[in-house]
Amino acid sequence: MKLVLATSNKGKVREIKMMCEDYDVIAYSDIIEPFEIIEDAPTFKENALLKACAVYKALDDEDAIVIADDSGISIEALGGAPGIYSARFAGEDASDKDNLNKVIESLHARGLKSSSAYYTAAIAIVSKEREFSVHGWMYGDVISAPRGDNGFGYDPIFIPLGYDKTLGELNDAVKKELSHRSQALELMKHILQAQ
Repeated sequence: MKLVLATSNKGKVREIKMMCEDYDVIAYSDIIEPFEIIEDAPTFKENALLKACAVYKALDDEDAIVIADDSGISIEALGGAPGIYSARFAGEDASDKDNLNKVIESLHARGLKSSSAYYTAAIAIVSKEREFSVHGWMYGDVISAPRGDNGFGYDPIFIPLGYDKTLGELNDAVKKELSHRSQALELMKHILQAQ
């Protein structure tokens, strides 16, 4: 079964391909010209559906199955920020490093070295039959000193519950087991098998 990913984020594409080895996973930008999708909904679920629906429509292939991920980190000490703004916390064209540094600066500004936090992943599935969404979560703490360079985004400052290493230090096999995205993708697979 071919799944078209409504993203051109190379980190997400790599991670989703690794977690969905039984599927032929392809980024939509490998099929059609990438285009801007305005993510202006107030929740991860609605933004994932916005992306999946926009790509499904643009593909103009009724047999396509499009999946979209909208995910981010919510940090207790920052009042739940960056949340749905995780990818652009430091501004519209911010890099992963810019966003990571803004979190660290925000913690330092509050005199903190760590805070409890959690990742949310919402996966939307759009096909000619219907639209679905599923969620996964991963809880832990963020720290103000990055460690490790495995993964992407906020991984170097996030320590999952029950671990003493950041996601940036953990290997892919452990991350696959723990990941919020992995949990959501497992639920997605059940939906795809039932179709």
